[in-house]
Amino acid sequence: MVDVVLKKGKEKAVLHRHPWVFSGAIEQVKGKPANGEIVRLLDAKGNFMARGFYNNQSRVAVRLLEWDESVEVNEQWFREKVSVAVASRSDILTKETNTCRLIFSESDYLPGLIVDKYAGHLAVQVLTSGMEKMMPVIIDELQRLLKPESIFDKSDASSRDHEGLQTSNIVLAGSHPPERVEVTENGIRYNINIAEGQKSGFYCDQRDNRRIVASHANGKKVLDCFCYTGGFTLNCLQNGAASVACVDSSALAMETLKENVALNKFDAGKVTTIQSDVNKQLRAFKENSDLFDIVILDPPKYAPSRSALDKASRAYKDLNRLGMQLLNKGGLLVTFSCSGAMDMETFKQVLAWAALDAGKQVQFINQLCQPGDHPVRASFPEGEYLKGLVCRVM
Repeated sequence: MVDVVLKKGKEKAVLHRHPWVFSGAIEQVKGKPANGEIVRLLDAKGNFMARGFYNNQSRVAVRLLEWDESVEVNEQWFREKVSVAVASRSDILTKETNTCRLIFSESDYLPGLIVDKYAGHLAVQVLTSGMEKMMPVIIDELQRLLKPESIFDKSDASSRDHEGLQTSNIVLAGSHPPERVEVTENGIRYNINIAEGQKSGFYCDQRDNRRIVASHANGKKVLDCFCYTGGFTLNCLQNGAASVACVDSSALAMETLKENVALNKFDAGKVTTIQSDVNKQLRAFKENSDLFDIVILDPPKYAPSRSALDKASRAYKDLNRLGMQLLNKGGLLVTFSCSGAMDMETFKQVLAWAALDAGKQVQFINQLCQPGDHPVRASFPEGEYLKGLVCRVM
C-alpha cells in the first residue's frame, strides 16, 4: 500500500476525522498510486493517521475512509457500510413512503456514493474514482439486501469530471427502469422518470418540508416556484389549498406534474402550470398585480463553491425580493438554499437585505433542513447543504 505523507502542521483536520485531505496539504507521495487506489496517510513524522482513496486529478487528493490502523479496508468493509446505511433508513420506508436516500456519500462513510430508492428501483451516483473501483461490490451488496428491479447510473457529469471520470447513464443491474415509476411519499403518489429526470429523478430531501409547508396551505392561494414535478404543489393540494400556480422552466417536469395531479385525483382546476424562467415570471406577476398567500422558492444550487457565494447571495436576494413583493400582507414566504456554501446565518442576512429592498418587514417563524435520510456527519459539516426558512412577510 502506497504511503501519502502530510505536511507538518496539517494533521488537525484528519485528527478531527474530517474525510477530505486537499492536495496542498500533502508533502510527499511514496510511489505512484493509481487514481482510486486506497493509500495510507501518514503525518510528517511517519505515524499512521488514516486510510483513504487517492486521486491526483482532484483538489481533494485523499478521501478518508478508516482511522483505525487495525481495521482493513477491504470488500467486507464496504459491504458493512452499505448494510448499515440501508438498515438505518428502515423507519423512513413505510406504507406512506417508499422512496428515500439510502446512501449519502461522506455522511454514510462512503465518499462519492449516493443511492436513492424509488419503490423497487435504485438510482446511483458514483462521483469518485475510488468508489468507481468498488462498484461491483457495492452493486452486489445492494442486490443482496434489496433485490431491486433495476440499478441505474445517474452520475453527475461535472462532479465526475473533477475526478477524471467519464459519464455514462446506464443500467448497472437488472432491467432498464420504465419511463414512469410510481412512488409514494407522505401518502402522495408520484410518477417519476428515473432515466430522464433531473439528478436522480426525484428530490427526496424535501419530504419533511413538504409536509410542514402544506400544513399552512388550507384555503390559501399558493405560488410554487421551481416546482419540478410538483412535490410542494401536491402536498398543498392534499391539505386543501384553494389554488396553486406552478412555475418551472422544464417542459418534462410540467407534464409530469400534471400527470401527478391526475394520479392523485386532485382537482386540476385548482392548478395553473406555467413553463417559464422563474425570475421572468415573478416580474410578470408583479406587473399584473397578482398576489398570493404563500410563495415557495426552491431554486437550484446558486453557490457550488465558496468562491461563488457573493454572486449567489445577490441572486438569492433578488429572487426573494421578488417573492416578497407578491405576498398579501401577513403571507408566508417559504424559501430554500441547497448550496452547501450558504450557511443559515448568511441566508438569514440575505433575506434581511431582500426585505429591506422590498420595503417589507419579515419574521422568521420556522427553520427547515434536510431529513434523516440525508444525515449530517459531525466531522463533516459540509454535508449540511439544505437550508429553508418560513417567513411571515408584513
